[in-house]
Amino acid sequence: MAGHFEPVPGGGAAVPLDEVEIAILRSLAAQLLELIGPGDEPVEGEDPLAALFAEGPSEPPADPALARLFPEAYAGPDADEQDEELRALSAEFRRFTETDLRSRKRADAIAVVRSLDSLTATGEGGAVLKLTADESLHWLGALNDLRLTIGTRLEVGDEDENAELYRLPDSDPRKPMVMAYLWLGALQETLVDTLMS
Repeated sequence: MAGHFEPVPGGGAAVPLDEVEIAILRSLAAQLLELIGPGDEPVEGEDPLAALFAEGPSEPPADPALARLFPEAYAGPDADEQDEELRALSAEFRRFTETDLRSRKRADAIAVVRSLDSLTATGEGGAVLKLTADESLHWLGALNDLRLTIGTRLEVGDEDENAELYRLPDSDPRKPMVMAYLWLGALQETLVDTLMS
């Protein structure tokens, strides 16, 4: 999996992907959508403007991966009782921002799935994914969310603490997740470099 993003005229990015890479990226994006959950669509017949002012949850998610995607604004998860005021501020902030953040993360993952679904295979079973500047930003967001999610599941912390993850034997059940984590990181890095060039 050596593909990396390169700039295209007009401000977009392109990356060659083989069939396996396409399948992995699509599967990961679909799993991310499932993790994030369904979007809150206005009920038929109700004012869609009211949905803009709907309040979201005030409690952080119990799932560590979701808590990483939707972190506390003021108080961290290990805040003690003295930080009650910070917890209240975090709850208030979450109530008014998480719904929009969740919608943006869903839009990013959906953009990945749609762009992969629209690919036309080349002669060797792969394709070149070409993204506009706007699509590139959706991809950047989704790649970041995927890495955060996988990194949380792998309990990735400081590089020194988790060096053993990078030397796992092929028989270790975590090996595919580590490989995906590293590959997504390389894709993310080349996409950032491409967008900044």
